[in-house]
Amino acid sequence: MKIVVLTGAGMSAESGIKTFRDSDGLWENHRIEDVATPEAWHRNPELVTLFYNQRREQLSVVKPNEGHLALKSLEVKHEVIIITQNVDDLHERAGSTQIIHLHGELTKLRSVKFETDLYDVGYKSVKHGEKCPKGTILRPFIVWFGESVPMIEKAVEITQKADMLIVVGTSLEVYPAAGLIHEVKPNTPIVLIDPNRHDNIHQKNIHLIKDTAANALPKLVNKLLNEH
Repeated sequence: MKIVVLTGAGMSAESGIKTFRDSDGLWENHRIEDVATPEAWHRNPELVTLFYNQRREQLSVVKPNEGHLALKSLEVKHEVIIITQNVDDLHERAGSTQIIHLHGELTKLRSVKFETDLYDVGYKSVKHGEKCPKGTILRPFIVWFGESVPMIEKAVEITQKADMLIVVGTSLEVYPAAGLIHEVKPNTPIVLIDPNRHDNIHQKNIHLIKDTAANALPKLVNKLLNEH
């Protein structure tokens, strides 16, 4: 069975990574407009560089949670493709083998001129002004608010072929990723894992689990491994 999993910030929050949708509306004490937009980069690239250095440092000390590990174990019997809005590497560290990052990757930099030229920096801090071998400035490999999402077409294509869609850790409010739930074939089962969702879902193919990723995914994966 081809299982597509769409993951968002709530997936990583249980590993200790804060989301920008915390109650105060800030991301690690910064306004989104100051650290996660092209305008912020042009206005104050030193602050943006420092911010992502801090995010990499934080990432180096957290670990995949039980939800990440459960998705890896699902590969024993099924084809599992993870489409994530997260920029961390926790899915990779859990061992998942097919991962599409819609919003970039924290452990990489890219050339400001040659957008497909990527450079792995791991969890290291970098200084603004560092250049690629071609001589152009490097910036975080992050898809900021207001920028196009290069991987969305591939994500749509994959979602359209899914036999099951699991949505976990996302509010389904950030587009274009939120639109993927409408790309599955008619009557494809959708499992929505969200401890905070309060609205009633009337689509017969959507099953809502009001629980966290770390709690719900191991149970769901165990069920899928035993059923199919």
